[in-house]
Amino acid sequence: MTPWLSILGIGEDGVEGLSPAARRLIRTARLVVGGERHLALAGSSIRGETLAWPRPMTDALPRVLACRGESVVVLASGDPFCFGVGSLLARAVPMSEILCLPAPSAFSLACARLGWALQDATLLSVCGRPVEALLPALQPGARLLVLCADETSPSSILALLDAQGFGGSTVTLLEALGGPHERIARLAGPPLDPVARLNMLAISLVAGPGARPIPLCCGLPDRFFACDGQLTKSEIRAATLAALAPCQGETLWDIGAGSGSIGIEWMLRHPANRAVALEPRPDRARRALGNALSLGVPELAVIEAEAPAGLAGLPVPDAVFVGGGASTPGVLEAAWTALRPGGRLVVNAVTIETESLLFAAHARWGGSLTRLSIERLDAVGRMHGFRPAMTVTQYAATKS
Repeated sequence: MTPWLSILGIGEDGVEGLSPAARRLIRTARLVVGGERHLALAGSSIRGETLAWPRPMTDALPRVLACRGESVVVLASGDPFCFGVGSLLARAVPMSEILCLPAPSAFSLACARLGWALQDATLLSVCGRPVEALLPALQPGARLLVLCADETSPSSILALLDAQGFGGSTVTLLEALGGPHERIARLAGPPLDPVARLNMLAISLVAGPGARPIPLCCGLPDRFFACDGQLTKSEIRAATLAALAPCQGETLWDIGAGSGSIGIEWMLRHPANRAVALEPRPDRARRALGNALSLGVPELAVIEAEAPAGLAGLPVPDAVFVGGGASTPGVLEAAWTALRPGGRLVVNAVTIETESLLFAAHARWGGSLTRLSIERLDAVGRMHGFRPAMTVTQYAATKS
């Protein structure tokens, strides 16, 4: 089908910065969709109807789809497929029906101003997300380009850097890039002048003596998690994550989540990973949410419910971890049934009763059984010795 939906990137320089082809598409469009700022930037060329994005933006899709086969233009900032509306539209309209003419993204413009190599920077956005989502990216020596949500974001991000021990980082505020009101300033503290709503930060991270970057390994130190004792300990957690074998974009069910550590570390392995934590106790569910925020994965979905009833309607998992409630009738069967082919089931047990269920699961579904024993140095009077922790029996199986 001939493309009828045109997604045009527009910069702060407005229609003057567009190609002749893009300006012609705007002039001949029956419907032009965009933010109020975009519509104002292109106003001199618009001849058809206009539609400002509603909230949520998906509410505009029926109007766009009703014009299928006619000329529709959607205006977006810079590159529509870089933290933009392009992916939203591509989920509703086949790419064979879409023509996209991008403009330079804010990230590209920032690198052009600063002399940074785009491929060496980490591209992030706090639009619609808490600033704590930046925490996993706070790594010594890293360069971050952060698209801000509004004029209040820079101060919030600077406060986060200070709290995490990165207050000595070099921070540059870039406002309204590519337009007549462009402004670039090095920040030594919160901005003193009013900040443009359209802004971003370029951050060269410097870790101070008290910095606490989130390590890139599995098995984070236990002190990173608030808990009431219901926590898969660091060494066992590392072995559990290895058995779960997370891959990019996969979904985990964490049943009996406790402090949420397994789901959190699953999500830390890649920004596209998702996890659903099932925890029946409200206090632990709240604690898991707090841990997720403090470790930069606020998207962790925490559900106050018991398995197996609470599993109904959840997204199909690529992996399931059962850290609590494995002895409840039907839990292991429900988890195994829900897994897609190639999905992984991992269950940790410390009691003989649960261990016997894992022997039965091994006989039924195959897989492996491993006993994990950890001993830690402890005081014995005036001397020291290794004190064993409870042995964990781990069952791991892949569904064929």
